[in-house]
Amino acid sequence: MSSLVVPITLFILALLIGVEVIGKVPATLHTPLMSGANSIHGIVIVGVVLVAADANSVLGYIFIFLAAVLGTMNVVGGYVVTDRMLEMFKSSKPAKGDEDKDTKGEEAAK
Repeated sequence: MSSLVVPITLFILALLIGVEVIGKVPATLHTPLMSGANSIHGIVIVGVVLVAADANSVLGYIFIFLAAVLGTMNVVGGYVVTDRMLEMFKSSKPAKGDEDKDTKGEEAAK
């Protein structure tokens, strides 16, 4: 039982520190930080794979499954947010070469 005290204590401390750090981030910085955090979540998934090699109990398998699912959700969510952020910077006007193609296509249809 005492072998679980240190990992649980580290988990709780990491959770509290994470909540405190994330709570201090202003809304304008959230999206760029989210896109930059994709590599960290990728490392979490690599860690899950490494820990899965040593799992030998049902509880261990459950925690590994949860870590893999949550880590994967973070990676995918980070890329979705990044894609949305990049869409904001795209011009709504078509490129000059695209205008000519559209005009030619309309003239051919007439």
